[in-house]
Amino acid sequence: MAHTISKKEVVTLLEEIGTLLELQGENPFKSRAYYQAARSLESVDEDLAVLIDEGRLSEVKGIGAALNKKITELVTTGSLDYYEKLKAHTPLGLFDMLKIQGLGPKKIRTLYDMLHIETIGELEYACIENRLVDLPGFGKKTQGKILTGIEHLKLYSERHLYAEIIETARSLLDVVRNHRDVAAAELGGSIRRCNEVVKDIDILAATERPAEVAMFFSSLPDVADIIAKGQTKVSVRLHAGINVDLRIVTTEQFPYALHHFTGSKEHNTAMRARAKTMGLKMNEYGIFSPSEMVTCGTEEDIFTALGLSYIPPELRENMGEIEAAEKDTLPRLVESSDIQGLFHIHTHERDGADSLESLVRAAKDMGLRYIGISDHSETAFYAGGLLPEAIRKQHALIDTINKRDPALHIFKGIEAEILPDGSLDYNNTILQLFDFVIAAVHSHFTMSETEMTRRIMRALDNPFTTMLAHPTGRLLLAREPYDVDITKIIDHAARTHVCIELNAHPRRLDLDWRYCKYAREKGVTIAINPDAHSIDGLHDVRYGINIARKGWLETVDCINCRSLEEIKKLLSPPK
Repeated sequence: MAHTISKKEVVTLLEEIGTLLELQGENPFKSRAYYQAARSLESVDEDLAVLIDEGRLSEVKGIGAALNKKITELVTTGSLDYYEKLKAHTPLGLFDMLKIQGLGPKKIRTLYDMLHIETIGELEYACIENRLVDLPGFGKKTQGKILTGIEHLKLYSERHLYAEIIETARSLLDVVRNHRDVAAAELGGSIRRCNEVVKDIDILAATERPAEVAMFFSSLPDVADIIAKGQTKVSVRLHAGINVDLRIVTTEQFPYALHHFTGSKEHNTAMRARAKTMGLKMNEYGIFSPSEMVTCGTEEDIFTALGLSYIPPELRENMGEIEAAEKDTLPRLVESSDIQGLFHIHTHERDGADSLESLVRAAKDMGLRYIGISDHSETAFYAGGLLPEAIRKQHALIDTINKRDPALHIFKGIEAEILPDGSLDYNNTILQLFDFVIAAVHSHFTMSETEMTRRIMRALDNPFTTMLAHPTGRLLLAREPYDVDITKIIDHAARTHVCIELNAHPRRLDLDWRYCKYAREKGVTIAINPDAHSIDGLHDVRYGINIARKGWLETVDCINCRSLEEIKKLLSPPK
């Protein structure tokens, strides 16, 4: 009999089975049997294959006939069918959650049963939205500990949300810029293009003393490990778990290198091809004619040399920007100063953290002219959705504040659930009470593409639907989009005159920027919504603006770039 698996591997697998059984909510005695068997085998000195050959495995404490059979199958074949079936019926993300300190199988099962949480990313999002506070066995303190545990896990993640590392990147950039030997420095790579997810931080520095700058950077207190170090590139890992590449060039090379280390691979390839058609050679060190180098003091000069208008960093993805720059038809991209108001804001009446009055003060401090309050509707039990009486109470408060303080107008909204059949979870009598209605999918994510597309399209047909929230349901680095034909949704939104939300929460950034460009071409208005559950969440709009810019959006494309007077006219009467 061949011994194909070690005792240590058997022990580990038995412990995993015990955990999987707990995660599935099985009888605790059943999972304990596997834990006990694992502990017993750890203390056995003899070879498991020998025990099985001689029929003595059942003599080990805690190993009865059923476990004997399973361990025998595992040791002799190297696999166990029972284990594979258990794994297949347990979302993999539940097992990952066990890595979070203080979160055991019982609590994970509660999260799965009550909030349908299957991944660490979904769990973090639920914590941010205060959804664990009222769960049995949890509370505010436990929720805080879970968030802390998730932060610890992120130290070892290979990919990062833009929002989580941009401040670190800017702080490092400031440190490099302030060095006496650095003439210029900028961020580069995907972080300068404002990609929603980035792998590392790229910084470019111009200096005539590369050795000194390399030594300085690699000796910074934030650096945990030096991965590579030379006079043109230093790669390090920060204590925060992020990799950083510092590229060092001369002042003369800086504009060319900044362009090269900003654009995507596809953009750079297309730019080099364009240069070639003009009889030029282009790389990170310069643009060269057969006889000399083409002098460029800035990035703008590089585009001019190639007969192009300046292409903003966010657009350098080779998605038509070079052709538009050649014709001088690039859009005037939306900016933070263009935002007049925000929709999709939650209050502490339900799963938000702050009162309506506090949110109003914060919005005024941001220079906004209007906000749209939209707590969850009644079907969203996990967020304490608003019942009709609570709606009337909230609307009375909004009326009072609007009369008292005309400096900022509050629109009455709701985030209504799109039910599986595509209907909204309030009838028309309730829906007509609101200035605007945001329709959203929060459940039944496993529908087929045809079913999900039909479901959302029916919701857009509702005459009270003003906006479609987070249209693909994705959570970055946590949950893939549900199956939906997003181009059909955009086409239908154009026909029904429904806005599509660009959800600015840094974990969503949904609508994806690639589809923003398509929506713009179809004449669909985009709402850059923060999906704010706190005052801090209002400021997430900046991440949405980044994605709007990547999606070629101008002020005319974004509903919240319109004036208060325009919005009042647009929302009255309802669509």
